[in-house]
Amino acid sequence: MRYFDYQTVAREAGILPAQLDLLLAQLAEESPHDPMLVELHALRACMAIKAGQLTIEQALADTETPALAA
Repeated sequence: MRYFDYQTVAREAGILPAQLDLLLAQLAEESPHDPMLVELHALRACMAIKAGQLTIEQALADTETPALAA
């Protein structure tokens, strides 16, 4: 089930599908029983990347960045 349209924002941010899959996997490890929270964090990360506040490399290196934890 999809709660948020993070995929569109990811495309707009230039995030490759493989990078998005990796980000989602990392987020799912942190919240394995809450798919809505995983998608929300993915959306917020994609929005931060699109806005230039975060790079995909930073998001993948540490999924507990301020853009995700706020």
